[in-house]
Amino acid sequence: QPTKKIADAKLAKDFQAVLKEFQKAQRLAVEREAAYAPFITQAGLPQSYNSTEMNNGADKLAEQRTQLLESRRQELVFLDNEIVFNEAIIEERDQGIQEIQHQITEVNEIFKDLAVLVHDQGAMIDDIDTHIDNSVAATSQAKGQLSKAAKTQKSNSSLICLLMVIFGVVLLIVIIVLAA
Repeated sequence: QPTKKIADAKLAKDFQAVLKEFQKAQRLAVEREAAYAPFITQAGLPQSYNSTEMNNGADKLAEQRTQLLESRRQELVFLDNEIVFNEAIIEERDQGIQEIQHQITEVNEIFKDLAVLVHDQGAMIDDIDTHIDNSVAATSQAKGQLSKAAKTQKSNSSLICLLMVIFGVVLLIVIIVLAA
C-alpha cells in the first residue's frame, strides 16, 4: 500500500526531526549542568550540608549520568532501527523500480513485435488486393470468352445441321442417280 508507506515514511522523518531537536536540547542541558556542577564544588556547600547529603548528591548525579547514558544508548538503537527501516524501504523501492523497468522493456518488445506483424499483414493485404483485382479482370475476360463460346457453339450446331442437310441432299441425289 504505497500511500501507507509514504505516510509512514513522512511520520518517520517528522519523528526523526523532533528527536534531533530533543537531542540538541538534551545536550545543551547536559552541557549547562556540567558547566554548573564545578561552580557548586568550587564555591563550596553551605555548612548545613553534611557528608551524607554530599554522597546522596553524588549518587544522584551518577544515577542521572547512568540514565543519560541509557537514554543515549536507546536513542542509538532507535536510530539504528530507523536506518535499517529506511534502507529496507529504499531497497523495496529500488526493486519496484527495477520491476517497472523490466515490464516497460517487455511492453516495448511486444510493441516492436506488433509493429512487425502489422507491417507483414499490410503486405499481405496489398497482395490480397492485387489478387482480387486480377480475379476481377480474369472473371470479366472469362465472361467474354464464355459468351463467344456460346455463340460459336450455336453457330457450329447451325452449321452442322446445314451440313447434314446438304449431305442428306447430296446422298439423296447420289441414290437417285444410281438408282436410275
